[in-house]
Formats: sequence, C-alpha cells, structure tokens
Amino acid sequence: MGLADKAKNYVSEKVANMKKPEASLTSVGLKGVSREGVEYLAKVSVDNPYSHSIPICEIDYILNSAGREIATGRIPDPGSLKGNEKTALDVPVKVPHSVLVSLVKDIAQDWDIDYELKLGLIIDLPVFGNFTIPLSSQGEIKLPTLSDYFKK
Repeated sequence: MGLADKAKNYVSEKVANMKKPEASLTSVGLKGVSREGVEYLAKVSVDNPYSHSIPICEIDYILNSAGREIATGRIPDPGSLKGNEKTALDVPVKVPHSVLVSLVKDIAQDWDIDYELKLGLIIDLPVFGNFTIPLSSQGEIKLPTLSDYFKK
C-alpha cells in the first residue's frame, strides 16, 4: 500500500471517529387549538460537542397515525446549536381538523391519537457537510376537549 493510500485511510478513520452532535426527542404534546386545526409541539434536545456554534439547515417532520401520514412539514433555518451546550428546539406540528375527522375510529376509543413522529434534524457540519440526525417517537397525543376551544 502506497503512502497516498495510507494517508487516505488515516483521514477516513479520523473523520469516521469524530464526535457528532446527538439529539433526543424529549416530549410531544398539545400546544394549541385554532379554527384551522390542532397544533402539537415536539421538544428536541441537541447536544453539540464542538466549541463553536453549528447552523441548523432545516427540520423535517412526518406525523403518522392509524397507518397514514396526517401531517408533514419543514422548518427552514431554525437557528443554530450553541457550542459545547445542549440546545432545546421546539418543533410545531400542525394537524388540520379535516384530518382528525378521518381518524374517528381511533379517536372514538380513547379520545387520543396513537402516533409515530419522525424528525430529521439537518445540520451543517464542518468537513462532513450536511448531516441528518434522524429521530422518532411513538405514543399517544390527547385531543382537545370543547373546553380547550373556549379557554382562549
């Protein structure tokens, strides 16, 4: 093996072993109710191991329930991750009322939506370029009652 191949392998190994930001989906809950629909809020915690801030390019999300996609969206340029810190991100997920009506069978049983939320946190890492941190969570989201509509 030549010197160029050894250098290439060395660099590849170092890059593969570099620390990368890690994220976790900490909670999903009701944010608000409006005429347009119901808005849920996913909270994400991201740990940046670098001493400098890293820009977040975008956050993509897909919310599934009863085997179908009920909400999808993209949040462009949501900010940046602070250096050597954990950053809390809020990801609003909007579900139109018309979609909730189509889930009547699931909702009628226990007044909640069984969900699977998939997030893609796309960050711009030096050397790597765009890097996606995939996150997912499954659970139940309680639906608003009539009294929730009149609280605001």
